[in-house]
Amino acid sequence: MPMRAFLFPGQGSQSPGMGKTLAEASAAAKSVFEEVDDALSQKLSTLMFEGPADELTLTANAQPAIMAHSLAVLRVMEAEAGLVLSERAAFVAGHSLGEYSALCAAGSLNLADTARLLRVRGDAMQAAVPVGEGAMAALLGLSFEDAMAAAREATTAEEICVAANDNADGQVVVSGHKAAVERAIEAAKAKGAKRGMLLPVSAPFHSPLMQPAADKMQEALAAASFDAPTVPVVTNVTAAPETDPDRLKQLLVEQVTGTVRWRESILAMAAAGVEEFVELGAKVVGPMVKRITPDAEPISIVTMADIESWAKRL
Repeated sequence: MPMRAFLFPGQGSQSPGMGKTLAEASAAAKSVFEEVDDALSQKLSTLMFEGPADELTLTANAQPAIMAHSLAVLRVMEAEAGLVLSERAAFVAGHSLGEYSALCAAGSLNLADTARLLRVRGDAMQAAVPVGEGAMAALLGLSFEDAMAAAREATTAEEICVAANDNADGQVVVSGHKAAVERAIEAAKAKGAKRGMLLPVSAPFHSPLMQPAADKMQEALAAASFDAPTVPVVTNVTAAPETDPDRLKQLLVEQVTGTVRWRESILAMAAAGVEEFVELGAKVVGPMVKRITPDAEPISIVTMADIESWAKRL
């Protein structure tokens, strides 16, 4: 049996219709969406199933929606395929908000608390910087070191730009003040980047500008109940497996302003012997895995057909 890690996608993987056929086909999935609706006192599931897209894309909705979808896929795998995560996974990891999904999957957080924390996180991140002041951009075809150098060159005493996501070889996202991010795109092109493009996001995530949101999360996480996860969580901040509940809480606070070290996280799991990376709820981080470690086998599970196909591998 190959050594496995289960991966959970981050923001940007939402779209109207997400989870609808899963909920229609499985009581296990339906119950996840109902529990999240109850926790948020909102029919988030209706927004997920029917849209509109612009409302679903709002950070405060997208974050719990993506988590709910990932956990619904997991619950169906448990119900239909007999999956026991602690027996089948060496590690779990999630990209940005996906780290909350990973913690919930591994039993560190319950589903209702995860949904509520992500609502607080989404609201806090949206409120941290006035719309239009911040931006994020993807720099393609540049090493992480060169992307960091471009961000440093673009930073002034008044405006900052930092490397926010080290996603894969040649795919780095920078974040900060809009003008600084635009300067970083030009600096990156001068260093040989194939492309630099602004992303359609509403705030400069994973940058020091998010400090007000980190302060809010410090408060919210302090009040949350965390258990030790049944599977080690490879965190965005350390790119290393963590199991201590207090440490995990603190790393979630640091993650709001810190770099998402996704490339290093995948490499660390591969170095530990992981051969199969199973993404739940989207097809976003799976394709990144192949770019990071070509020998690994990424599998993305979204539909009932995906679940049935994967069950045969158990």
